Amino acid sequence: GDVKSVCLTLFLLALRARNEHRQADELEAIMQGRGSGLQPAVCLAIRVNTFLSCSQYHKMYRTVKAITGRQIFQPLHALRNAEKVLLPGYHPFEWQPPLKNVSSRTDVGIIDGLSGLASSVDEYPVDTIAKRFRYDSALVSALMDMEEEILEGMRSQDLDDYLNGPFTVVVKESCDGMGDVSEKHGSGPAVPEKAVRFSFTVMRVTVEHGSQNVKVFEETKPNSELCCKPLCLMLADESDHETLTAILSPLIAERE
Repeated sequence: GDVKSVCLTLFLLALRARNEHRQADELEAIMQGRGSGLQPAVCLAIRVNTFLSCSQYHKMYRTVKAITGRQIFQPLHALRNAEKVLLPGYHPFEWQPPLKNVSSRTDVGIIDGLSGLASSVDEYPVDTIAKRFRYDSALVSALMDMEEEILEGMRSQDLDDYLNGPFTVVVKESCDGMGDVSEKHGSGPAVPEKAVRFSFTVMRVTVEHGSQNVKVFEETKPNSELCCKPLCLMLADESDHETLTAILSPLIAERE
């Protein structure tokens, strides 16, 4: 077959493998000649699940449009708008009872990881850049993204009457060095040339059913990048425990 058909088939397999069945169904309809173009959310799922960078996706978008004369894929700005729905801080929520160490505001997106910190740690200046999400907001966003899988797990256990829970969510946290990031563009501040990511993975979701907890979701690939939810990204050396502790302390306080 032609290159376009092969690429679309690979994208379809990637979506099916990640249980993105709604997006896969839409892609399959396009492949069968039903429909004119993919929705931005489908294009975003394709880009994420095939690990395409923004520049790689843009090249593919332009190539397919030039060859076919049709806009099957959506431009990057449409994907960015679709991505906002998936980011922490978009969906309103409420904790019962209210959390002790966290504001009741929910429309909180990306936070400056250095906000509120002293300018030095143990007399050494904090020369870094850090961005993070609020812990509870990131957790809610992750569960919203998993809604279809959780509901499917409840249906398979005939637990439709227990949609209000209570649920128990088990997460695994990880703090990983991301290696060298010394290739810089522009003239920004002097910062460490290594990056660190603090993230979590939703491992299991159970719902209380009588005297027992019934499992309605379990992550089958806990070490996959695709199920890893970033909480904080910082330019720092993973061996710099003082800086890591200072930046991550607010996150730990929010968790507790």
